[in-house]
Amino acid sequence: MSTKDFKFQVTKHIEGLAKKSPAIYSQFYPSEAEEINPPCMYEDPLIEERYTVTKGLVHKYGNRVLCLLTLVCGAYCRFCTRKRKVSDALGGLLTDEDLQNIENYLVAHPNINEIIFSGGDPFTNPVVLKKALKKFGALPQIKVIRIGTRMPIVAPENVDLTIGDAIREMKQPVYLLMNFEHPDEITEETRSVCEHFRKSGAMLLSQSIFLKGVNDNYDTLYKLFSGLIEIGVKPYYIFRCDPVEGAFHFMTDFEKEIEIMTKLRSNLSGMACPMYVIDVPQGAGKIPVPLNYWNFDKTTYKDFHGVEQKLVEFATHEVKKEKVRERAKR
Repeated sequence: MSTKDFKFQVTKHIEGLAKKSPAIYSQFYPSEAEEINPPCMYEDPLIEERYTVTKGLVHKYGNRVLCLLTLVCGAYCRFCTRKRKVSDALGGLLTDEDLQNIENYLVAHPNINEIIFSGGDPFTNPVVLKKALKKFGALPQIKVIRIGTRMPIVAPENVDLTIGDAIREMKQPVYLLMNFEHPDEITEETRSVCEHFRKSGAMLLSQSIFLKGVNDNYDTLYKLFSGLIEIGVKPYYIFRCDPVEGAFHFMTDFEKEIEIMTKLRSNLSGMACPMYVIDVPQGAGKIPVPLNYWNFDKTTYKDFHGVEQKLVEFATHEVKKEKVRERAKR
């Protein structure tokens, strides 16, 4: 798909924040830089389509599945790894038949004990989310439930707080994973929503992404992670930006990320410091990145199957970036 086809949508909340915060603006508003797409960028970098076993269900890892309940979000992040499919309001919403097909798959694979609800954003359709929680939560094989959302950040005033009631009724532990990229996102409104879900019994975690020009410096991330732990949100992961088409301008130098994370680990408490990982292209898994406390080869890694791979895209990142700059000048 052309990155020009990716839907633009912001909420009133984001619109207001973006007027004051360039870091917020960059995340949601289109840029001409999105048309720079060197060969290392992919439409589906994590090859989720290859692992889709029935509509809405991705089964890449043995004991857990990803359930895409909807392809709609409150606002559309310009670096979204699923921009090839999100914003499909009709085709992306799961029907009762789709949910039954998912249940049939789960029952046929009793080794699956964890389900992750994502999208799109499950919070944009609380009816389907609550139905899925009740349906799949009733399966004795499901021991852990995760829900990925950015609604408390992009549209806290529109979050359906009755989702908290559904979470309170679950027998499994429910983990709420929210995407925070910058401290300007920790508003009073967002803080209030987080408090509500914390009191509902959900365990709150954050996932962040290194984004050039947004949060690729020590002070910004120190303030973000410190602020999150203060509102009861545990920083869980920070990812290298996925090499998805249209997001090349967000990708920070690999060694700079390692340097920032090493400094953060030296100064933050363990509770406030997330794990730095690369969700390696072509489905190799979320690979933890060693920090500068150790000497290590930054060009190779072993995937989840123990196979040694070359980090070609990242090792040659600066070279490719320079070539793109040269082409842009012509």
